[in-house]
Amino acid sequence: MDTYVIVLGGFGALVLLTAWLPMVLRQLPLSLPIVCVGIGAALTTIPAVSDIAFHPHEHIHLVERLSEFVVIVSLMGAGLKLDRAVGWRRWIVTWRLLGIAMPLTILALAALACVLLGLGAASAILLAAALAPTDPVLASDVQVGPPLQGQEDEMRFALTSEAGLNDGLAFPFVHLAIALATAEAFGIREFAEWLTISVAWKIAVGIALGALIGRGIGWVTFHLPNPARLSRTGDGLVALGITCLTYAAVEMAHGYGFVGVFVTALAFRSAHRGHDYHHKMHDYAEELERLLMMVLLVGLGAALVGGGLLAGLTWDAVVFAALALFVVRPVCGWLSLIGSGRPASERAVISFFGIRGLGTIYYLAYGLSHAGFEQAEVLWSAAALTILVSVVLHGVTVTPVLRFLDRRSGRDTESAQLGLPLPSLVTSNSRRS
Repeated sequence: MDTYVIVLGGFGALVLLTAWLPMVLRQLPLSLPIVCVGIGAALTTIPAVSDIAFHPHEHIHLVERLSEFVVIVSLMGAGLKLDRAVGWRRWIVTWRLLGIAMPLTILALAALACVLLGLGAASAILLAAALAPTDPVLASDVQVGPPLQGQEDEMRFALTSEAGLNDGLAFPFVHLAIALATAEAFGIREFAEWLTISVAWKIAVGIALGALIGRGIGWVTFHLPNPARLSRTGDGLVALGITCLTYAAVEMAHGYGFVGVFVTALAFRSAHRGHDYHHKMHDYAEELERLLMMVLLVGLGAALVGGGLLAGLTWDAVVFAALALFVVRPVCGWLSLIGSGRPASERAVISFFGIRGLGTIYYLAYGLSHAGFEQAEVLWSAAALTILVSVVLHGVTVTPVLRFLDRRSGRDTESAQLGLPLPSLVTSNSRRS
């Protein structure tokens, strides 16, 4: 049978599952990513499919671009979700996670990679930078709800905003790894160049251009005279246009496109924070993100089984993955939130649910396509195992844990699971009385 026909039929089935599975899984201790990886692994038992399963390194540029695209779409969706205006005190938990937890995580993971996996400095930093950021794609189950739905408690807000920003802020460390791998000598001059360009300039460009584009398109959309007001179109496709335009503009200006896209979404929301049009844009971005995520995760499942993605796995790599998920992220996250004033249960959830996913794949593909790193097979296997364990571990635990905490805090968990507005606690209490 023609492989194209099989792939086409499989894609059609995947689209249907994209629409149906989320509702089926909402009440189960499972997540969509777990099912997708499982489907991909199962498909490799079909000879026609197993023949096209490949290791990411064999088509590294394709993997880089596909994972890049799904991440930027996810970042736009994450930014559109957030009702809370940007501010120092309002985002203090996020700033702590970005400024304290993330650097500590990179430092700890790089040290573990050197000690356990025997990697050199460049490879260790690349692996650490790829695994440090929480994933905006796979973290949808722990993120806030749609815009203006009242589902923005501190836990979900912190995990959403962190995932939106730390993907871009991990990039300086990826560039540091590339610089170490390509430079004959890395001294004060090279470090100053990295600090000036890869850290200061690229982040500043991403923030500045993202804010400018977001505010500009927001003004055009919401504040033109009524006959030409673009928000009347109700077309969610605009979200994709803004995403691609922003990413391209920021990258051409040698900034971090990931940062630019997320900041653009925040700036666009601020142009008219309460407008219903944000729902249309968010819903479109979420549906597109879910479809792209399923395609890539099915491919990941196939690569794990049929593509030899775990071929370089050792017991040291297993220990590394376990420490990364069960020790490094939780401890670094907990330390960063000391003194934040949040309850211990919230700090524990925020620290534990540092989900790893498609962003990790992108950073590895980007780094390995821009420089020669030692033990690339070990990098892929260690990262793939960490992602796999994260997908299963966090996917199984997220629903019962958040449901328990929601009920304890008085939130209507069932409504939250179905994506409906949460009823007022005052109204609920008055009805009981």
